[in-house]
Amino acid sequence: MSGSKCIKGNSHSKARTSPYPGSKVERSQVPNEKVGWLVEWQDYNPVEYTAVSVLAGPMWADPQISETNFSPKFNEKDGHVERKSKNGLYEIQNGRPRNPAGRTGLVGRGLLGRWGPNHAADPIITRWKKNNSGNKITHPVSGKHILQFVAIKRKDCGEWAIPGGMVDPGEKISAALKREFGEEALNSLQKSSAEKIEIEKQLHRLFSQDHLVIYKGYVDDPRNTDNAWVETEAVNYHDETGEIMDSITLEAGDDAGKVKWVDISDKLKLYASHSQFIKLVAEKRDAHWSEESEAGCHGS
Repeated sequence: MSGSKCIKGNSHSKARTSPYPGSKVERSQVPNEKVGWLVEWQDYNPVEYTAVSVLAGPMWADPQISETNFSPKFNEKDGHVERKSKNGLYEIQNGRPRNPAGRTGLVGRGLLGRWGPNHAADPIITRWKKNNSGNKITHPVSGKHILQFVAIKRKDCGEWAIPGGMVDPGEKISAALKREFGEEALNSLQKSSAEKIEIEKQLHRLFSQDHLVIYKGYVDDPRNTDNAWVETEAVNYHDETGEIMDSITLEAGDDAGKVKWVDISDKLKLYASHSQFIKLVAEKRDAHWSEESEAGCHGS
């Protein structure tokens, strides 16, 4: 898919930042030239860290590798848990999966529940920006129509993001995309039964339309470690006329502090690899992105 290599080819940087999210843990520093596992580095000494919330053994988390009754089937479907990577086979060393993008300066799982890939779903809901007369607004410099998407402000780090989240065991990606959007952008978890039924009807209209799979694979996420990482499927659902989303009231819920429609452009500063996904949507929809002529591939 166009654009995928752009994301994959970058030497992951957010996955090497310190302190590790939600902690004071400092990663061992990994210079760009030593990220790849093929580069020999005998003195590599990563910090070990798995958050207390993960070690407590919630439903969404694996046990520690050392536990005798835990024998995960890596690189395959393991009961209801999907341990296959969207980027192909990953290596196992000393019983632990190895991050396919390279070293991060930290071993263990950090805040992530699963050893190996932790699968997420990112629904990108878009509409055209319109004036009071209902006509699409054109950007004065690029001459292209301006696209808007639904963004949430994450409670954990305060950054604006796509309203996505982790796929539950056994859950289809399509169901996870719809559920996450409902929970984070419509506050569906706090609604009455009657309100939930109405939201479900509206979401069905939106999510049963043609859609574009924007990206599948590894995400440069600040929660990643040498043994656990986030992978996502980012999917664009576009409301061409705006009628569906006009009837839906945005309301932040679950992990979201705020929610709003945001104009798409290269000036956006978003969480993890989200800016790159949004750029791909703008390209696919032939919408405004930059005031400069397109040149090469820019990171977020």
